[in-house]
Amino acid sequence: MTLFKKNLLALGLAALGFSAALLVLVLVFMNSLYYETNAAGLSSAAKTLMAAIGEDRITEIFAVDRNVPGAGIDLPVSAAGDYRLTLIAPDGEVLWDSHVASGMVNHIDRSEIRAALEGREESAWRDSISTGMRQIYFALPVFGADNQSIGVFRLSAMVPKFAARIAPVILPLLISAGLLAIAAFWMIVSFSRSLSTSLARLVNIAQTGASLLSDPEAVESAVLDFPSLERALRALTWELNFRFDKAKAEGSRLEAILNGMSDAVFAMDSSLVLHLVNPRAREIFNLGNRDIENLSLLEATRSTELEEAANKALSGGSPLEMELTFHAGTEQYFQVFAAPLPAANNGSFGGVVLVLQEITKLVRLERIRKDFVANVSHELRTPIQLIKGFSETLMDDPDSGKEQIIHFIEIIHKNAGIMENLTNDLLTLAGLENGGAKAYDMKEVNLAFLIDEAVSSVEPQAKRKQTEIIVSCHDGLKANLYGPLIIQALINLIDNGIKYSPNKSKLWVSAYQENSQPSGSVELVLEVRDKGIGIPGEHLERIFERFYRVDRARSREAGGTGLGLSIVRHIALLHRGKAEVESHAGEGSIFRIRIPLNHHPLIQNQDS
Repeated sequence: MTLFKKNLLALGLAALGFSAALLVLVLVFMNSLYYETNAAGLSSAAKTLMAAIGEDRITEIFAVDRNVPGAGIDLPVSAAGDYRLTLIAPDGEVLWDSHVASGMVNHIDRSEIRAALEGREESAWRDSISTGMRQIYFALPVFGADNQSIGVFRLSAMVPKFAARIAPVILPLLISAGLLAIAAFWMIVSFSRSLSTSLARLVNIAQTGASLLSDPEAVESAVLDFPSLERALRALTWELNFRFDKAKAEGSRLEAILNGMSDAVFAMDSSLVLHLVNPRAREIFNLGNRDIENLSLLEATRSTELEEAANKALSGGSPLEMELTFHAGTEQYFQVFAAPLPAANNGSFGGVVLVLQEITKLVRLERIRKDFVANVSHELRTPIQLIKGFSETLMDDPDSGKEQIIHFIEIIHKNAGIMENLTNDLLTLAGLENGGAKAYDMKEVNLAFLIDEAVSSVEPQAKRKQTEIIVSCHDGLKANLYGPLIIQALINLIDNGIKYSPNKSKLWVSAYQENSQPSGSVELVLEVRDKGIGIPGEHLERIFERFYRVDRARSREAGGTGLGLSIVRHIALLHRGKAEVESHAGEGSIFRIRIPLNHHPLIQNQDS
């Protein structure tokens, strides 16, 4: 016998004991109810009898001073009736009794008499001393003119005991209860057998599941017992928890990968309703923290091209790749990969995954490369053609006059210089774009020294045009900079100012610190201001682009390559700063290089 069956047998015995206790409690309750029911009936009878006799008549009986108890009292109550009426005086003496003529003892010690003399109704249950029978009593107070109790009107009746009343049916009741208990015990035993069989099946199922998830040899043979079921379920639960934790960890890793991807990812069902969107996709399509539940791909992206790509992958059953362009303020270019997801139960496809790789930078770089090649070719074409043309002229006519030969050579030399300047600027720009600052050391330098170096380099050009260069910089202003690059940037700006300013003009070069707004950080500002021809407003946004010229003819005539300001911009970017310009046509220009000093440990600003 297993522990489970033993427990059910104990449960059956406990049920029998409980049934017996319940039967005893029911009998006790019925006994109490039997007494209360009879007391309530006797109360009703006493009040009815008092009303029938008349309260005035009863009060009159108690008000008369009687030497002989019972003398002259005549009440319409038969001695042979079911009820016994007794009138008791305030001192406990019996004035009159319907069943006993004399020999009545004093009733002052009766509980119902004391209660009635106090003005309360009361019932009692006991064996009568006068009659020797089991009686139930009910006493009513009789009130005088001053509303004080002047006697007791008591009615009693003989009532058989509860045991005697139920004696005729007690044996059949006990037999029925016994049969019912036996039937219940048999049902519990039958139920235990059925439940034991069901538990055996549960044990087998749990152990089979555990054997599938873990080592089958670790599973013991099925025993119809709760401990066996508990061990099997614990093994199954442990294995399921282990696999759940493993799946949760895999999900967390997948989520971390998706969140860290620079590509946008959408996963959706066959109806193109989204169920996964990574942060990059939310950023590109401005979804924010919007709930994607029941959100379609078209509603999320507003792109019919993406919807069409997803439908093609779903219907074709194979991955596809395409390029898309989105216009949201600025053009964005994406390489789109769409792959169908197989369904779990059949060979159909249950969804689609879209991966959007942004290639905007690559497209722009390709455009820049093409523009660069075209611009370089354009810039070199003219000097090459001139050099080739005049050299061929010299070869065809070597006997030309000396002055003409010198003129041709000067033209060839000038255009060779243009090509050399262009090549040098291209090399400088390429070096800056490829991290050319690594060739220099960033160290603390005196800004006044750098400006003097730059001014000295352009002094010959300034003398030819009689341009006065005015320098403004504190001698103690120092900063951690790439010194040679700053000199190059200043040379380019000062040289441009001289080229595009009239003769005998002035040019101001200054360096100072300034608090930037609204961040409040400190910036180093290098400024070159001239009173030249200025730059029209429509050209200001593009002035720092490579090969961009406001006036191409004048720029070539001045010997410019179109790369000087682009070099200045790259030098500013290497210092994590920026280049900017203020200008109006005919009023001159102000070029500034702003370098944030919080990225460079500067810096002293001492008054000289």
